[in-house]
Amino acid sequence: VQLQASGGGLVQAGGSLRLSCAASGRTFSSYGMGWFRQTPGKEREFVAAISWSGGRTHYADSVKGRFTISRDNAKSTVYLQMNSLKPEDTAVYYCAAARYNLGSTSQAYWGWGQGTLVTVSS
Repeated sequence: VQLQASGGGLVQAGGSLRLSCAASGRTFSSYGMGWFRQTPGKEREFVAAISWSGGRTHYADSVKGRFTISRDNAKSTVYLQMNSLKPEDTAVYYCAAARYNLGSTSQAYWGWGQGTLVTVSS
């Protein structure tokens, strides 16, 4: 599966953005999917994950209650709705496919594509 994230941009603190991750390949619906983010000099950080059916989700504590992950298997797309954004959410956001379970480490995922930059101004 090949993945491409989009939807990033500049937003003021308290605002919202919705990221999309479009997948190519016929096996998208077989994979759990995750969103990660990364800032310069830091390791990639887990944000959220969703099971192949969409029935199970998992969030980092830092975004719980503010971000919502969802997917549309008919469109081979996974989304990340980000509300109440904070300056500390500023990062490049990446999507990836889960190898097995919905882990919280980057090693549990593969198929990293280009990320999309989110900048939250204070």
